[in-house]
Amino acid sequence: MKNTTIWLDNEQKVCVIDQRYLPHEFRTFDITSVKDAAIAIKDMIVRGAPLIGVTAAYGIYFATLEATPENHEYHIKEAAKELGETRPTAVNLHWAIDEQLKAISQTISIESKRKIALENAQKIALEDVAACKKIGEHGVELIRKISSQKQGAPVNILTHCNAGWLACVDWGTATSPIYHAFLEEIPIHVWVDETRPRNQGANLTAWELQQRSIPHTVIVDNTGGHLMQHGLVDIVITGADRVTRNGDAANKIGTYLKALAAKDNNIPFYVALPTSTIDWSIGDGVKEIPIEERNQDEVRYIQGLCEGEIKSVLLTPPQSPAKNYGFDVTPARLISSFITEKGIHQASEITELQEEVTKL
Repeated sequence: MKNTTIWLDNEQKVCVIDQRYLPHEFRTFDITSVKDAAIAIKDMIVRGAPLIGVTAAYGIYFATLEATPENHEYHIKEAAKELGETRPTAVNLHWAIDEQLKAISQTISIESKRKIALENAQKIALEDVAACKKIGEHGVELIRKISSQKQGAPVNILTHCNAGWLACVDWGTATSPIYHAFLEEIPIHVWVDETRPRNQGANLTAWELQQRSIPHTVIVDNTGGHLMQHGLVDIVITGADRVTRNGDAANKIGTYLKALAAKDNNIPFYVALPTSTIDWSIGDGVKEIPIEERNQDEVRYIQGLCEGEIKSVLLTPPQSPAKNYGFDVTPARLISSFITEKGIHQASEITELQEEVTKL
C-alpha cells in the first residue's frame, strides 16, 4: 500500500487511490490523460481540496503531452477549462491550474512546457506534504495544552468529513495535529462524524485512524451537539475547501452546525488548511462561495458491504426527490482560529498572510 494518495508511476501515468471503494476495498486508478484527471476529480475518485489541486496540476501536464506543436495553446486552454469545471467549491483546483499555466507560459516550445509542467506538478505535490506536516506541528500545540489540563485523561477531538491524508498527499489538514499528537504519545480519542451523504468520515477518516491504531468512535452527524453538552468534546478541528480573506470557511455540509454547537458550549473550533485554500478575491463566504450541488442519488442511496460485495441500497421512497448540497459556510465569528503551515491565526489576521503568501 502506498503512503501517499497520488504518485507518478512513469512519465505517461499517474496513479491515485480510488477512494470510492474504501474502507472495504483498496483499489488504485490510473490517470493517463486530461479526461482521466477530470473524471478522477468529478467522480470523487480523489477528493479533498489539496488532493484535487494536485490532481488538476497533473491534468495540465497530460494536456501538454496530448498537445501538438501546432495546437498546444488551444488544447491546454481547453484542458484547463475542462478541469476547472469539475468541482466548483474547492479553490485549490483553480489555484493549481493557474500555477501550472503561469509556469508553462514562461517558455514557447511544447517540449519545454511538458518538462516544466511535470516538474511543477511534482513541486505542488511536495509542497502540499510539507504544508500539511507544518499544520500538524503548529496544531499539536493546541492538543498538548488541553492534555496538560486533563492530567492524563484523553483529549476528545471531534472532526467532520475527511480532512486526512486521503484528502491531501500525506498527513492531511485536520488530522495532521492528531497524527502529531499520537506520535508524541499524547492520550487522544477522536469522535468521527459519519458525514452523510457520502460518509467520508465513517468510510475514510475511520479507516485512516484504524490503520494507525488511533482510538476513535464513529458517530452519526447529529450526535456532536449532545456530546458537547455533556463535556465529551474538548476541541473541534475540521478542514476547509475554501476560506475567504475575511475568514469565512466552506467545508463539507454540516460543518456550520458543528461550529454553532461548539460556540454554544464554549468549545474551541479550529479550521486547518494550507494557505493555498484561501481565496483572496472574495470576502463574504455565504454570498460569494459557490456551493456545489451533487446528484440526488447520493442522498437517496447508501453504499456499503453486503454479503462480501459493495452494494447500493435505496433509503427513500422511490419517487421522493432529494436535494444534495455538498458544502456549507461557517462564518468567521464562529471560528476560534485557523491552523496553516504559517502558524495559528485568528480570522482578523488572515489578510496579513496575503502579502507573505503571494510573494512566494
